[in-house]
Amino acid sequence: MLSRIADSLFWLNRYMERSEGMLRLMRTNYVLSLDKGPSDSNNWKALLQIYSNLSLADQQLLQDSSQKIISHLLVDPNNDNSLQLNLNRARENARGMQDHITKEVWEQVNHMYHKINSKNTIETILNNQQLAPIEYLLKNSLLYTGITDSTMPRGMSWCFMNLGKYMERCLLTIELLDKYFSEIDFNEEKDILYWRTLLYSVSGYEFHLKNYRESSVNFNVAHQIIFNNEFPYSIFYCLTRVKKYFEIIVDENKTKDKNMLVKEFGRIYSNVEFTDLQWIKKTGMSMYLQTSKYNLLQFTNTLSQTFFSYS
Repeated sequence: MLSRIADSLFWLNRYMERSEGMLRLMRTNYVLSLDKGPSDSNNWKALLQIYSNLSLADQQLLQDSSQKIISHLLVDPNNDNSLQLNLNRARENARGMQDHITKEVWEQVNHMYHKINSKNTIETILNNQQLAPIEYLLKNSLLYTGITDSTMPRGMSWCFMNLGKYMERCLLTIELLDKYFSEIDFNEEKDILYWRTLLYSVSGYEFHLKNYRESSVNFNVAHQIIFNNEFPYSIFYCLTRVKKYFEIIVDENKTKDKNMLVKEFGRIYSNVEFTDLQWIKKTGMSMYLQTSKYNLLQFTNTLSQTFFSYS
């Protein structure tokens, strides 16, 4: 496989996963903001910090206007991380390697591209009627996942696509957990209302209520988001999937940097597999998450230089 094609496959799913994560966060924040009480922790700060290039001062100016925040995140051309630009980039990657994806995958990416760029959608968003396009695009993001899963052959294209998908999901999970834990001390016990925005944002609220009964909600949330291998948005689950597809790619593509790549990822994986919450509490949650994020980004950079011919 040409490095250009591998690069496009990798980034196609990164942009699509990023778009889905953004839409889920926006929908969660928008819906919960309608039911916000005096003690509700729901706000747009985490979303703006992750998906916006605004300064802290400009973010503060937007905090009280859900409509302006959503418009900025969805279609603002000055926001390099807007949904519109992410879907434009996803389509550009898909367009350049249509022989390596199915017709159904291309059509779904193309459909979402035209939807977010249509005049009617942009006018609806700017006229403060944002929930309908958010829900439509989120459903189509989930449809993209289903179409990809049911139509793509399980070859090298599939491996590069999933490698991008789960690395992007892992990074977003780390970012979200860090934003919420950075607001409190680990020992400052919070109830489920504090964590519900985070849990809804990773489709984990129902999972949490069904699977956790211990009294410490902080401990339960941290365990679910970091270690629970049955939860598809946990850090450990994502890294397990990355490990699977990375090993296939390395076995099929012999490179001189193979051993270095394997060891680098092994250190990242071990830092989750052989860690527990008691150790994290001693070292600090934020330090642990920031280190994990940095190491994963470094690994992504090394991987890109090896397989995608980045200089």
